[in-house]
Amino acid sequence: MTARRNTRLEDIAELAGVSISTASRALNDSPAVNDRTKQLIWKLAREHDYPFRRHMPAGPIGATGTIALVVPRPQAREVQLDDPFTLELFAGAADAARERGCDLVVSHFAPTSYDDLLAAMTTSRADGVIFLGQSGLHPAFNRLSETEGRFAVWGAQLPDQTYCSIGSDNLLGGRRATLHLARLGRKRIVYLGDTEAPEVKQRLRGYFEALEQSGLDPDPNLLVSAHFTVESGEAAMDAIIARGVDVDGVVAASDLIALGAIRSLLHHGLRVPEDVSVVGYDDVPFARYSRPALTTIMQDTARAGRLLVSKLLDTGGSGDMRSERMPTDLIVRESCGG
Repeated sequence: MTARRNTRLEDIAELAGVSISTASRALNDSPAVNDRTKQLIWKLAREHDYPFRRHMPAGPIGATGTIALVVPRPQAREVQLDDPFTLELFAGAADAARERGCDLVVSHFAPTSYDDLLAAMTTSRADGVIFLGQSGLHPAFNRLSETEGRFAVWGAQLPDQTYCSIGSDNLLGGRRATLHLARLGRKRIVYLGDTEAPEVKQRLRGYFEALEQSGLDPDPNLLVSAHFTVESGEAAMDAIIARGVDVDGVVAASDLIALGAIRSLLHHGLRVPEDVSVVGYDDVPFARYSRPALTTIMQDTARAGRLLVSKLLDTGGSGDMRSERMPTDLIVRESCGG
């Protein structure tokens, strides 16, 4: 049976091997139907172009489709949905969805494994799913792409990748941030960041490339792990200063980490940028309003949101989606001194 616009409820019921009333209840998400049967019937309805959204419980008014937004849980730390960059990325996707007459639903679910990713796809009646971040799930996303085409990921592009991801050129961003400080004469440049995420690993690689390009030797004492919070950035910088490590520049993997580093430096009587120059990453809105205003690497979250939404809506879940990398720009403000 091929997909067609005039597929009937009776056809879906026959394909699923259930009664018409069971198929109807499943499409209305009735608790009287078990989850496995619901997932099968929803899958058949999608595959055979059955317009079952009209038979679902009423949702937001007038939507032509629904996209679910899911944030995987990193293995090393809890996801913070109030992270400024996450909110910016969410806003970009929400604006793009609204322009297309589509609802964007934020899920409570935080997958940590392939089985979780599969559950996120098969238990959702949304037209597509956006995963904000790869965490340690890259192999699981590859596996998921073998059977599912209705998802896109915000994250890095990796060599063996078979799924669609949208993200920034993290390698170039890390290199630009570090080269800028090196050109200002900074020679003891610390890198602060959580290196478990694929995106951050690429920024770190850019940092090393810039050091080599500038004739600076890498120093293990200048590589310090920090999570994506102000508190973690401040604690990491406190630890560097306590060890007596000589530092005249900071490249941070996020603006939050950079602002924490600045707090620490000022607390210890060091001037920014006179004594230590600082560059962040993301260009979240408050970066320009901090004191000193933060030099940072900008990621275009509005464009990212448009791309993520359009990939899902324009391909119809065919899985024929191409990954894309967006350029990053260095935004020079007060915290680097030039």
